[in-house]
Amino acid sequence: MSVKATQQRGFVNAADFGFSPEASGTENAQALQRAVDGCGTIIVSQPGVYKIADTVFLGSHTSLIFGNDVFLKKVDEQGPFTHVLLNKGALTRTFDENITVDGLHIIVNGIDVRKFLAYGLHGQLAFFYVKDLRIERFRCMDLGRAQYAIHVCTFEDVLINDVIIKGDKDGVHLGRGKRFTIRNGVFQTFDDAVALNGQDYDVGNPEMGWIEDGVVEKCWDLNAEKTTGFFCRIVAGGWIDWRPGMAVQKSDTVVSAGRLYRVQADPDGTIYISTTQPMHAHGSQVLDGITWGAGQTDVTYTAGVRNVVFRDIFLYKPRIGFSVHFSKDKYDRSYYPGAEIPVQEQLTFDNIRVLHDQPTPLFEINTPMDVITLTNSSLRNNRIAFRSNDALPDYLKTRINMVGCVFNQKGRMELVTNSVAGKEIALKTSASIELHDDFKAQVVPGPGRITVASDLTGLRS
Repeated sequence: MSVKATQQRGFVNAADFGFSPEASGTENAQALQRAVDGCGTIIVSQPGVYKIADTVFLGSHTSLIFGNDVFLKKVDEQGPFTHVLLNKGALTRTFDENITVDGLHIIVNGIDVRKFLAYGLHGQLAFFYVKDLRIERFRCMDLGRAQYAIHVCTFEDVLINDVIIKGDKDGVHLGRGKRFTIRNGVFQTFDDAVALNGQDYDVGNPEMGWIEDGVVEKCWDLNAEKTTGFFCRIVAGGWIDWRPGMAVQKSDTVVSAGRLYRVQADPDGTIYISTTQPMHAHGSQVLDGITWGAGQTDVTYTAGVRNVVFRDIFLYKPRIGFSVHFSKDKYDRSYYPGAEIPVQEQLTFDNIRVLHDQPTPLFEINTPMDVITLTNSSLRNNRIAFRSNDALPDYLKTRINMVGCVFNQKGRMELVTNSVAGKEIALKTSASIELHDDFKAQVVPGPGRITVASDLTGLRS
């Protein structure tokens, strides 16, 4: 069928532009680029493994639909490359809108590198500055150690539905943005299944800010032989205006001349003293031996996650379910001393089911957090743990409301533990179900204070 004929039927078949299982990776990248440059709806209908040797850029008002038994296999024909698909506006920080990717199955094939086209962006499938994005039926079974599977930053209105992701790095990694849904995800990842990183390593996201108004639902965290990370990483941060003589390290952020600047350095623990103010508009510049990367111009002093619902989450992997934290190590310092304190707000968790027997925390929290609402969930020996990384003098009060939860633990269970000096926690449980007669809940206030209103054995007054 000719290009003209397929266009008249309301879609374009990429085969008409030379996209073929028999073509080279370079030829296929060029052919698919020609097909999507016309926008509209582009289909790949012929089953097969299609080699791809370069990034294909998508513009606004584009739907790219892959049929059944279609695979895109990364190959090194002209040097390793990072993204299989990337939106065009990522290069200029201008918004693309109304983009759909449906049925994409990426075979990484060991082509797992960070060659930044936008510094900090490194998803196999990546979008930066995007509105009205829909990703459906995505598959990746051989994710490497360097790249995320799906990476989206600076967004509005994103739907990610029906994904299966297996491998070593993050499954779905979000930077700042608002209004999102991650739904029907099966994850078997060494690192985080889902990352909501309002703040991040300098190489982890191209921009920072608040991730808000979202839903993560109907997701499975499958077991594997090895692991790190969490089912969901939720990261906050804060920073200050640049000032002469300030000490900075890798990934630190400052506000200067109406822009955010970040320290780009090796993770070797070096502390630098900044005496020259960064003011360049683009790229990186070395000042006082410090490489400063120029970032976003819509200045914010805090980052975090707020107004997000997690529901119908099945945790088979014996690791921390939800880590709500600041980073503080040689890779990243989320919170600069003296900055405005970011509070993670209004996070709700419904029907969270722990399906492993390891005594790992369901929540590990080392940032200020206003409320944890946990409903209709099933716990084993999985506590809510508050920890300090000495980033703040005051971690503020947190209220915990647990309604209709099932407690499967036999014998004693430490339900809430705290190691933060001066931390105040208010725990309330109601409509609880205890499965074993010898169950007994306890709280460990440590150097803080926990007030309790509970229907649980061991906590009832």
